[in-house]
Amino acid sequence: MPKKKRPSVEKFKEFVREHPGLRNEVKDNKYTWQELFEEWYILGSDNERWNDVPTESKPTKKESDESGADLVGTLMNTVKNMDINQIQQYISSASQALGAIQGIITSFQGEKTKTEAPAPSKPKSSNPFAFKKD
Repeated sequence: MPKKKRPSVEKFKEFVREHPGLRNEVKDNKYTWQELFEEWYILGSDNERWNDVPTESKPTKKESDESGADLVGTLMNTVKNMDINQIQQYISSASQALGAIQGIITSFQGEKTKTEAPAPSKPKSSNPFAFKKD
């Protein structure tokens, strides 16, 4: 035998449908359903306290998936409308520019190693205890 719900609970459910931001507050552990119900029951649905509650809820996983599908569709349409020869030309130009930059960097590094002469070294003797004749 199913229990009949109190009319206030049904009204509260309708109120929550009108203010989906309340679900986020419960999910974020700011409030419990019991606390919200008690506030709503005491204050009523017209109280200024409910004006601060966002009227939209966070996107659900399904809504996020749909927006991701829209993004993929948009990317696919963009790729279809691209001119492959023009893209290849841009890539070739970028490759040439990077090669030129790399050549300049290499030439500067080459000059740096040429200009830096090693410090004169002291003659090393093979035997540290070798004596010189007078």
